[in-house]
Amino acid sequence: MPRGLLRTLFTTEGDRMTRRMTILTVCAVAAALGLTACSKAASTGSVTSASGAFGSVPPASGTPQAGTLTWALSPGSAPTWIFPVTPGANLSTTDTSSFQYEMWRPLYWYGNGVSPTLVPSMSLADTPVYSNDDKTVTIRMKSSYRWSDGQPLTARDALFYIDMVRAGVAESGANWGYYTPHIGLPDQLVSASTPNATTLVLNLNKPVNPQWFTADELYYVQPIPAHAWAKASANGPVLDFTNPANAKKIYDFLAKQSGSTGSYASNPLWQVVDGPYRLTAFNNTTGGFTMAPNPSYGGPHSKIVPALQAIPYTSDTAEFNAVLSHSIDIGYMPLNDVPQLGAVKAAGYHVYGYPGWGFAYANYNFADKTGDFNNIINQLYIRQALAHLEDEEGYIKAFFHGAGGLAYGPVPSVPTSPYTPANALKNPYPYSVGAASALLKSHGWTVVPGGTSTCAKPGTGAGECGAGIPAGTKLAFNVLYASDPVIFGEQLTAWASDAKKVGINITLQSGTFNHVITVADDPGSPKTINQWAVSVYGGYTDPYYPTTMGIFSTGGSFNGGFYNNAAANKLINASVTSNNPSAVKAEASYLTQQQPSLFQPNYDTITVWKNNVSGQPAAIEATTQYFLNTELMYLTK
Repeated sequence: MPRGLLRTLFTTEGDRMTRRMTILTVCAVAAALGLTACSKAASTGSVTSASGAFGSVPPASGTPQAGTLTWALSPGSAPTWIFPVTPGANLSTTDTSSFQYEMWRPLYWYGNGVSPTLVPSMSLADTPVYSNDDKTVTIRMKSSYRWSDGQPLTARDALFYIDMVRAGVAESGANWGYYTPHIGLPDQLVSASTPNATTLVLNLNKPVNPQWFTADELYYVQPIPAHAWAKASANGPVLDFTNPANAKKIYDFLAKQSGSTGSYASNPLWQVVDGPYRLTAFNNTTGGFTMAPNPSYGGPHSKIVPALQAIPYTSDTAEFNAVLSHSIDIGYMPLNDVPQLGAVKAAGYHVYGYPGWGFAYANYNFADKTGDFNNIINQLYIRQALAHLEDEEGYIKAFFHGAGGLAYGPVPSVPTSPYTPANALKNPYPYSVGAASALLKSHGWTVVPGGTSTCAKPGTGAGECGAGIPAGTKLAFNVLYASDPVIFGEQLTAWASDAKKVGINITLQSGTFNHVITVADDPGSPKTINQWAVSVYGGYTDPYYPTTMGIFSTGGSFNGGFYNNAAANKLINASVTSNNPSAVKAEASYLTQQQPSLFQPNYDTITVWKNNVSGQPAAIEATTQYFLNTELMYLTK
């Protein structure tokens, strides 16, 4: 996936792809008893649409005991890549947040419980310093982190990662899933140096927004052990990785080793770690794995860190049955099983759910000429009317069983962040069939409830339908959507039913996820442009600095709906290049008002954990964002 644009595409609640929340303080590790609580989750036993939280997380309690903590690995989410320079084809939360990050931590840690904010105490470096008109970045590594073989973690290890990325994308942009040509790392990097063991200096080719570059670029840098990995063969010498020819040889060797999943636990390369765990077993068939605590880990951790065992399941049903039989320590509750909340608690589990940091949407196709849909959807009042026909609160209650959060734009109302715009907190287009009807009538449409509304007043003047919409044009279009999960179809059926009340005829067409994204999410292919008006396949996880560059920017690699708005482009560009700390908030506010897509509510990811699992509440909350910080947890009797 393009780096700096988004974290990953998310599809179903069973697919544990990243949906990277409201704790605003950094928590310290308690010396004696696990960890001290630093947050208060919603205390309600069920969801409230305003907060998005489902259940609550109790404070740390009990006496830590040694043992192994088991974690449910959901269907189809087994790790497939161990080398931290991860190709796009392998980029998932399991590979990164729940596997690689256990062994090799990112330079800067974002995600404090359910708050999408920086956590200095879990970062490998101090806050970066920007200078030279924001073209020079100085990073100072902390002295508390070491490699598990005793060697210090240095600035050269961070530079080594960047040079491996550079070597990988020189062969193919697909070799690093976060890569976006010409934007950010490595393309904007003119030079890099390590004047001493703890300092890395990056010189860029143009100014950057410091908030964006730290959260969406430096976040992806995972220092890796140059002293152990900078070689071209298993028994070869350590090479100068700053030499591009050597870097290519090293990258090719490490990528080849990473492709050999059967040797993950036995390859000595992968045993040199700086994270809280090291890999001890990996099942090449199922993807299950076991990790032991790294006693050299220099970051926050509980008094007695448990071993970690990932247990793979072949279906959500199998996983949920394991929960009901009390045979997994940390699991999840599929959305359709929320009505069995009482049985889960009776089985001896706590329950907590929260929406992910990102947005779900019905994507409009601004290039579909069928029935002049391109000209119809280009009218803001049409998009406003369609938004008025969406009953988010009703959908959460009826289809999510109460486990969801409201979202009106690319930055949702929950989780809140420093970048949440004011108009994301309250629906700018509240559910109202009457309001939708009034908008159409005031713009020249003859509204026929239960029938088909048509354009009666063509033209671009006040009270007319708008540019490119001939007289007699019908309000009718198709929606192509993924059939799994069923909530997609349920929401769209309700939306289409309300649209019919104002004479908008929506034809629903379901298909597999792969079919939908093949037809309706390929901006580089014009062959299917006129085959869909709206598509629904999930959405995107926001980067921690939530710019939509690439998604709603003209020509963006993920702009599958061909949205083209000069004002949006200007705001998006400012989010990345200006030093205005409010730039991305202005971008999100504008897109919320403009509705380039139909933004939909976000369902909760619901974590369940046994009553004898305790620790830092923020760590347990973070599991709903696909972070597995079990080093901050512990087992009790």
